[in-house]
Amino acid sequence: MARRISHWIDGAIVAGTSGRIGRVYNPATGEHTGEVDLASTGEVGQAVSSANAAAAQWRESSLSRRAAVLFAFRELLHGHTEELAAIVSSEHGKVLSDAKGEVARGLENAEFATGIPNLLKGDYSEQASSGVDVYSIRQPIGVVAGITPFNFPVMVPLWMCTTAIACGNAFILKPSEKDPSAALFLAGLWQRAGLPDGVFTVLNGDREAVDAILAHPDIAAISFVGSTPVARHIYETGTRSGKRVQALGGAKNHMVVLPDADVDMAADAAVSAAYGSAGERCMAISVVVTVGDVADPLVDAIAARLPKLRIGAGTDPDADMGPLITREHRDRVASYIDAGAQAGAAVVADGRKAELPARGFFLGVSLLDHVRPEMSVYTDEIFGPVLCVVRAADYAEAIELVNTNPYGNGTAIFTRDGGAARQFQFDVQAGMVGVNVPIPVPVAYYSFGGWKASLFGDRHIYGPEGIDFYTRTKAVTSRWPDPATSKVDLGFPQTR
Repeated sequence: MARRISHWIDGAIVAGTSGRIGRVYNPATGEHTGEVDLASTGEVGQAVSSANAAAAQWRESSLSRRAAVLFAFRELLHGHTEELAAIVSSEHGKVLSDAKGEVARGLENAEFATGIPNLLKGDYSEQASSGVDVYSIRQPIGVVAGITPFNFPVMVPLWMCTTAIACGNAFILKPSEKDPSAALFLAGLWQRAGLPDGVFTVLNGDREAVDAILAHPDIAAISFVGSTPVARHIYETGTRSGKRVQALGGAKNHMVVLPDADVDMAADAAVSAAYGSAGERCMAISVVVTVGDVADPLVDAIAARLPKLRIGAGTDPDADMGPLITREHRDRVASYIDAGAQAGAAVVADGRKAELPARGFFLGVSLLDHVRPEMSVYTDEIFGPVLCVVRAADYAEAIELVNTNPYGNGTAIFTRDGGAARQFQFDVQAGMVGVNVPIPVPVAYYSFGGWKASLFGDRHIYGPEGIDFYTRTKAVTSRWPDPATSKVDLGFPQTR
């Protein structure tokens, strides 16, 4: 029997009242496992009201108390990694090792946020003018919301909520309705860590809930991760309502391989980065750009590794790759193989012909060579286990290919030449760059985000820029004057 999945408001599970539900599946079996309440506009308003009251109290909490809650949350998160990974695998489909890795990367953000007493330090200038001191402070902005994607139901929420809460805000999470259970599990951990009720809210929903969040006047800021069309809508609508918005969109990440690269190392990296999590990653390598005569040996090396990949349920310890999130998405990804072939690409490996489990939303890995920039397999974000190879004559052609792409999320170069690598990181127009690292997701004390159509807003997510996003600065100019020096002066304030 399908279980009911509801909201978490004011420290308790609250059943939805809208009467609208979404369906949750186990992608490995195709089984309908849950029904999730979809919030109405009115329910969003109720949740925001509760969060607003909690935010007023939480902002007054000491930095020491906030840090203590973050430390406790971090320990609980670490202690429940196995259980949380199993929840992710059952609703998303990724293999358990990948799900555990997702929890670990999210945990890094909790660790970063434990340093909030240091992270919120301001500046102080004594005697800026005669008898006048000037200093700056950072303060929370109130109620903030996060709208997160299906592909990382633990890590991406932790990119947002740990920093936002540490900064003194109340946080409303609207997770993907495709895999909502991990969010409720996180809510329980926050409560056990000592976070006051109402500071962390989970509001399940679809577009109606998102539009209500975007319009609500008491939500000060919104963080979003998802596709570029939706990111643009979130940014334009949210900012029109006077909110801060950081909206991370889609990607078409290129991995440039120079002729001097270690072919085996590059092939291992391409396979890992293209097909991990069934390619459902915004940082997945979806295009390998071969430079010069490295193309044939590299394509052969990648192709030789593909039959060894084991595809199965996420709970299968021998599986390297699980299913895709839904049947519809699986079919959409599969359609690109024919589209590439019809446009003239060479299908080196066809994932539809792989030996796959009989049930579930599985698709094998595909490799397409001789892809050209005008083909849909190149222009579209496929978000599945399809890797394209584009051949470039030289470095200049490769860098032009990357830089003319509308996306600018992440990119990588594989080479033994330090000078070429340094020139690449100078030339390339992308927010995250890997040198012999195929998926250059920054550690928690840096910040994550792309350029061009991969980011809408002026702040990247988590790390130092996350602190900037979830706080506002206040400059204080103070003087404790000698009354004898006081006088009326209508002129513009000057330093003396």
